[in-house]
Amino acid sequence: MIVEYIRYRVPDADGFEDAYRRAVVPLGNSPECLTYELSRCVDEPECYVLRIEWTSAEGHLEGFRKSAHFQEFFAEIKPFVSHIEEMRHYEQVITKTEPTLFEWAGGAEALERLTATFYDLVKKDDLVGPLFAGMDPGHPRYVAMWLGEVFGGPAAYTRERGGHTHMVSKHLGKGITEQQRRRWVSLLMDAADEVGLPSDAEFRAAFAGYVEWGTRLALYFSGPNARAPKEEPVPRWGWGVAPPYKP
Repeated sequence: MIVEYIRYRVPDADGFEDAYRRAVVPLGNSPECLTYELSRCVDEPECYVLRIEWTSAEGHLEGFRKSAHFQEFFAEIKPFVSHIEEMRHYEQVITKTEPTLFEWAGGAEALERLTATFYDLVKKDDLVGPLFAGMDPGHPRYVAMWLGEVFGGPAAYTRERGGHTHMVSKHLGKGITEQQRRRWVSLLMDAADEVGLPSDAEFRAAFAGYVEWGTRLALYFSGPNARAPKEEPVPRWGWGVAPPYKP
């Protein structure tokens, strides 16, 4: 992982911030971008710092810079390039960080065990089983990749499956009911217990929070009144109100 800092001094704050609100969509959709943050100086409001965490310097320069995501990103921020005062890569030396939910859960292997067990339960269930009749054998692994990316792991789902828009498209027209949504949640929680995902209150609260949020969006997008999804980055889910448990 490498951190890029881009420092700006801009006279048009409103135009600059509006441009970046548009630019972060393709930036966030790039599998090479782990996270980003745009900050404004309190003492000198015309000064901004964009902080981007990349998978690597090579991922930034050889991946993102040569992609369609960069073309979309650059089209939005091009008017402000002349206001850049610094643009460099930095290596982290000393940090204080919390583990991601992906790391706390046990990484990709743990999430693959979770989804394999979960879909075994789904197949046997009379209520939600019919939704997955003829399921692609790779589906459990794809869902594990999605959860991994959402919980702060590698952007594997975006790379291999197409990101947020692809995930939403898989639910369009499915006609999921609230009863099916609730059963889906219940079976996933059962699977989490069965495979031994961390049971501390903080992790389970964050995990359950995402599952509730995600399944309610799936319910909406499966319905007759769903609007076409916007192009958005894969959501990133953190610890929320409760930080990771510390004994």
